[in-house]
Amino acid sequence: MYGRCGSWWRSGMATPFVGGGFPWGRAGRWGRFFGSGEIRLALLSMLESGPKHGYELMKELESKSNGVYKASAGAIYPALQQLEDEGLVTSDQSQGKRIYTLTDAGKAEVQREAETIKRIWYRAQDAGSWLIGPEGAEMARPAAAVMKAALRAARAHWHDSAKMNKLREILDRAKQEIEAVEKN
Repeated sequence: MYGRCGSWWRSGMATPFVGGGFPWGRAGRWGRFFGSGEIRLALLSMLESGPKHGYELMKELESKSNGVYKASAGAIYPALQQLEDEGLVTSDQSQGKRIYTLTDAGKAEVQREAETIKRIWYRAQDAGSWLIGPEGAEMARPAAAVMKAALRAARAHWHDSAKMNKLREILDRAKQEIEAVEKN
């Protein structure tokens, strides 16, 4: 699923929801935003523009995903420590904050993984634009549940035009009711 995240919308919005996942995965509260090894690449790419401390990186991750991904210290600092252990970043204490800087090996890793990094940020932009901030994130789970139920029913009754029409009517009515709430 992670390899298709950047194009989930164009390739058919329902596909990721059928199995119960959101466009960016299955684990965690809303789903796993980063695939295996991707958070380290995201951090490396953000350090390419210059040294930053952990909190800056956390805020930049949130900003780049339009609020969809809110990085925790428990995710960021171990990843930064791993990058430091691998020799891809260095850290120095400055004004009470640990500042992380990309090494030459880190720059080479960013160049080597440029295509993957591009896909990560494309997916972040795409997910953020779909959910439209925390308000959208709050509606994602119930909306996905409705879509899953409709798709299960359609799959079971695709040959019965009366039931398919009934499903369309239900979804149209729900859309109209939601739009009425929006107008008030």
